[in-house]
Amino acid sequence: MLNMPRRSVAGIAAIVIACVAVAQTKPAAETPAAPTVVITGANRGLGLAFARRLSADGYRVIGTARRPDAADELRSLGVRVEQLDVTDAASVRRLAEAIGDAPVDILINNAGIGSRARALEDFDVDDAERIMQVNYLGPMRVTQALLPALRKGDRKLIVNITSTYGSIERNTRGGAYGYRESKAALNMFTRSLAAELKPHGFTCIALSPGWVKTDMGGPNARLTPDESIDAMIKVIESLSAEHSGSFLNHAGDAVPW
Repeated sequence: MLNMPRRSVAGIAAIVIACVAVAQTKPAAETPAAPTVVITGANRGLGLAFARRLSADGYRVIGTARRPDAADELRSLGVRVEQLDVTDAASVRRLAEAIGDAPVDILINNAGIGSRARALEDFDVDDAERIMQVNYLGPMRVTQALLPALRKGDRKLIVNITSTYGSIERNTRGGAYGYRESKAALNMFTRSLAAELKPHGFTCIALSPGWVKTDMGGPNARLTPDESIDAMIKVIESLSAEHSGSFLNHAGDAVPW
């Protein structure tokens, strides 16, 4: 065994202790914060599926519902639940106040309602106002109110859930009065928003989920909510500034306006 002078051993020990002390005082690398996403209409259908999948993937989810006390499935996910009626300016303002100074990375304007009127004579024209309030003016109100929070976010991503029924070029069958017009208006809002905000680093798209088995899509639809959501999240996570102003389907293919 090698014999070392006692003084040398003490000196080495002092150096080791000093090194350990320096290592302990060195600040640890900060873990990047999980992205925050706001999902409107998150208590059922696609909104609930979005909330379930994104929360499982580690996103900080803020899901909204008109009646949070009845949103049992949404609350069971352990996400943050806020009250929101997109047709009510006061409700939208309260949501913005609840979020406060916190940054929002992604806004998914998902809340929407449909119309089953196949012929004009079957359509109650008074319903058109309500449909437009929810499907078009609602996303406009929410986006406007949350814009300060979105400016603070890293992703600066606004996703407006639309429909191919909003495509003017693809409308060869008519029907769905009120719904078609509201989604076409939402698409135009998306284009305007993209043009205004792209210089500020935003990406704004209109995204169609496809024909999905929800209350609106019906039982004969081609996609389950999970299939649609899996595909749309792949699109959302692959978006870049060059996609801003696009009208895409759930597979990421361009849809004609």
